[in-house]
Amino acid sequence: MKSVAVIGAGPGGLTAGMLLASKGYQVTVYEKQPFIGGRTSAFHQDGYTFDRGPTFLNMPHILEEMFQLAGRRLEDYIELKRLDPMYQLKFKDATIDSTTDQSVMYKNIEAVFPGNGEGYKRFMKKEKEKFEALMPILQNKHDSLLDYLQLKFIKALPKLTITDSLHDQLSTYFSDERLRLAFTFQAKYLGMSPWECPGAFTILSYMEHAYGVYHPVGGVNKITEAMVKVIKEYGGEVATSSGVKELIIEKGRVKGLQLDSGEKVFADEVVVNADFAHAMEKLMPKGSTKKYTSDKLMKKSYSCSAFMLYVGVDKKYDLPHHTIVFSEDYRKNVEEITKKKILSQDPSIYIHNPSVTDPTLAPEGKSALYILAPVPNNFSLIDWEHHKHDFKKLVLEQLQERTDFKDLEQHIETEYMFTPLDWENKLSVYKGATFNLGHQLTQMMYFRPHNKQKEIEGLWLVGGGTHPGSGLPTIMESARITTTMMAEKHSAMEVQSV
Repeated sequence: MKSVAVIGAGPGGLTAGMLLASKGYQVTVYEKQPFIGGRTSAFHQDGYTFDRGPTFLNMPHILEEMFQLAGRRLEDYIELKRLDPMYQLKFKDATIDSTTDQSVMYKNIEAVFPGNGEGYKRFMKKEKEKFEALMPILQNKHDSLLDYLQLKFIKALPKLTITDSLHDQLSTYFSDERLRLAFTFQAKYLGMSPWECPGAFTILSYMEHAYGVYHPVGGVNKITEAMVKVIKEYGGEVATSSGVKELIIEKGRVKGLQLDSGEKVFADEVVVNADFAHAMEKLMPKGSTKKYTSDKLMKKSYSCSAFMLYVGVDKKYDLPHHTIVFSEDYRKNVEEITKKKILSQDPSIYIHNPSVTDPTLAPEGKSALYILAPVPNNFSLIDWEHHKHDFKKLVLEQLQERTDFKDLEQHIETEYMFTPLDWENKLSVYKGATFNLGHQLTQMMYFRPHNKQKEIEGLWLVGGGTHPGSGLPTIMESARITTTMMAEKHSAMEVQSV
């Protein structure tokens, strides 16, 4: 049995741990926090349960495949509820419910944005073709430029639409700017501007409209809890409150870990699921990497951050599970976040109202609400301790004016605020960039940190900071790619020894 130490009990590390444990590896996951899940974790406060980070689950078949690969059935661990409508999108002068029912969605679009229904039909047809061409290459390793000589890569590369932005691509389908934005807001999952995000990422909105959005009963955090159960069923371990101080590297090979406690742990292979830039800067011994030094990490492009407000309220809001409120000048708002790096006075806001679907998250007759506003990452040097209360007030005022979450402040029983500084200082997210490295073309596929680190033998990456990128399904795919490569390596070694 080969031993594998996994750093970080986020969805990438736990997917990798689950797959490796099922293959017979001796797996131990080391997690700095006293809880599992990383950004995909839960916290409980005064009888309310909140997902800390991700609240959207799309492409559930990928999650199902991960459990199947581990010899398990997802339905034995998690109950999924399909949301219909998926979410409500609110502009100053228009509101639209998004659904996977294409006939209904066509009617919804025609009712609010007349003349754009045919563009939606073209979108679903053309993006299906793009999705089917791109998924095979996103599910493949990208550790050599020679990979691009394979036929499937050659066929798929034109679909990347590398000369167009996401917004440019949506403009070929829709004439109404609001509708374009309704199909580009998913760029926020990557922490990017739709005017800079590569056109290939139209597949994000296609995936939602084709496969739907789901809610795991108990919250998205139940996914990581289920993975921990599978790891333990196969004899693996998940050690919380066990932070890693530094990797042990000798002669270009990782030998194990030194924990914060001073204990040294040795392993045949090490998988890093900690935030990528944080891990390269803090966990690598000095001089062990030339590719990811502090100076070089500073020069990379990173996603935006997120201001979070979690509130338990003493009433039930019979409103959509997911609501996205667009700022009046969305482009200005995005540029303030990504370029000017200042706090917007007209923020876009996302409201997660899961209690309308799932009564387990709050006391009877009450709601656990999660409110998120995209904001600049900590390269902005914003003094959050000074500004956070004013920004919270602004967000609540916007909800009062522009949504049906009326008189919210008067109903709050408990609340918890989380700023970009908290993402960095409490959860070790580099510069508070909650969606990890940006997804510019210079940081995609071969140009994204590789799943297998070439500088150091035995060191592997999973998570949003490696290929294929951010978002729960893609993070799980990163674990599938990494564990497949590791198994192939050991299989080859066994053949050579024979």
